Amino acid sequence: MGKRSLVFIVFLYVLSAAVPAMAEIQWYQLAEGMKRAASEHKPVIIDFFYGKGCPRCESLQNNVYNNSAIAKKISDDFIPVRIDLTKKLNAEETALGNQYDFKNDCLLLFLDHYGKIIKGPAGKKLCFVDSIEPEQFIQYLDMVREGYK
Repeated sequence: MGKRSLVFIVFLYVLSAAVPAMAEIQWYQLAEGMKRAASEHKPVIIDFFYGKGCPRCESLQNNVYNNSAIAKKISDDFIPVRIDLTKKLNAEETALGNQYDFKNDCLLLFLDHYGKIIKGPAGKKLCFVDSIEPEQFIQYLDMVREGYK
């Protein structure tokens, strides 16, 4: 191996070590996620999600969930649950959605490990039907997590 090749390999190694790995969120099904939340005493983020073609879902995926700092916070401090609205919902998913008047549309919920809606300091339920900016989402994550210390 030539000197240039060795220098190039070392450069690539140093560069790859300096760039943090992209955190990826491992999403759970509702039943499994709620079971994990109860056993780990962690809050739950539930996203009723359509995916491609939905502006709200694409915005959340691209601007929030793909943000490595947010993905790490979610993975470390929450149990993330995604309910795929492109498929037939089971009775438990339908009941949860109906409880918060989702009308088979996108909805983002923050629940405690008992399955109860988390409220902010002003007593407002933390559930969203629209897109949310990354900075605001981080504030909600921090606020909810502080309540669990």
